[in-house]
Amino acid sequence: MSSPGLQRRLGLGDAVFLGLGSMIGAGVFAVWSPAADAAGSGLLWGLAIAAVVAFANATSSAQLAAAHPTSGGTYAYGRAELGPWWGFTAGWGFVIGKTASCAAMALTFAAYAAPAGWERPVAIAAVIALTVTNLFGITRTALLTRIIVVLVLLCLAVAVVAAASASPPPATAADAGGGFYGVLQSAGLLFFAFAGYARIATLGEEVRDPARTIPRAITLAFAGAVVVYAVVGVAVLSVLGPAGVAASSEPLASAASAGAAWSTPIVRIAAAAASLGALLALIAGIGRTTFAMAREGDLPRAMAEVHPRRHVPHRAEIAVGIAVVALVAFTDLRGAIGFSSFGVLLYYLVANVAAARQGAAARRYPRALQVLGAAGCAVLAATLPWQSVGACLAVVAVGLVYRAVRLRVTRAP
Repeated sequence: MSSPGLQRRLGLGDAVFLGLGSMIGAGVFAVWSPAADAAGSGLLWGLAIAAVVAFANATSSAQLAAAHPTSGGTYAYGRAELGPWWGFTAGWGFVIGKTASCAAMALTFAAYAAPAGWERPVAIAAVIALTVTNLFGITRTALLTRIIVVLVLLCLAVAVVAAASASPPPATAADAGGGFYGVLQSAGLLFFAFAGYARIATLGEEVRDPARTIPRAITLAFAGAVVVYAVVGVAVLSVLGPAGVAASSEPLASAASAGAAWSTPIVRIAAAAASLGALLALIAGIGRTTFAMAREGDLPRAMAEVHPRRHVPHRAEIAVGIAVVALVAFTDLRGAIGFSSFGVLLYYLVANVAAARQGAAARRYPRALQVLGAAGCAVLAATLPWQSVGACLAVVAVGLVYRAVRLRVTRAP
């Protein structure tokens, strides 16, 4: 008996909120410190570069999604436009990079919500709870994401207003640090925050009228996230200064409390909720890409099963949940951000190359944008911390070897 398929249950609003839930997540609370450490006073330039590269990638994803309304995102697009090896490289980079993102989200949630010493157990419990939530169906995921995103936006508004009433710090010589290389490295780290629109593309088989809905949802979600990050970035930098942002483990909370001490609990609630919202959407997106790869035989086919009643790829999502729990138990937040950024930049590099190969009939945006996106991904990936680059390349190599061995075995008599 064949496995049932996924069902188209999501509208434009659902897709936009799932994208926002992925982008306005732990990144808006966690990414400023390592980015400021790299860029110094060039932090906002790093944010601008990350936004430009992300915009080019978003247009590539939107153009590809309109032509290929299926689950898997760039894994499916790369296979269709460039060939199976390109697709596998993109899919594997996405799965490993975003699994690391899930670990970062869970650890950020625990840093704000858990008592001292209980961070990892609380983070693991959150991963298990949200994996179970996703197993109840995509409409439950979309509804909970809407609630979380609205709550987070309200709390962020309070935090920014509180920070605006604080006195700016005195300028110091240390504020000028970073240099151009540091700005590029900060852009690579900040890209971690913008990559959530990929969640929309991975849900291609669960969105109504995907050729129209997915491109619109990607554009709207990305635009909303850029505005939020720009406002928060200016607020944090103006209150703490580059050195203060780099030194703080909770820069947004520190900036808000400098203006109004009563706002600190609100920021903590927002950080915890945003992390959970991003984690929820990420698990759903990774599960769909894993499902698509398993359906093509690029991952074990047992994970291509769809639940007959809930219409979710339950085995793939359970496997993702187990992998995230393992990462949460043994990794740290900053390492997870760098690893995730490299994997996702590799994913979007393939997306840009695939979109550039599309013909005139499928073209929605100038090819120059795809060239810019591909070059930007390559440059930002190369400037990430070498430890993150080396670790991610090693895991990518393991995946490529796995596929080569699998193909050799299946071709053997």
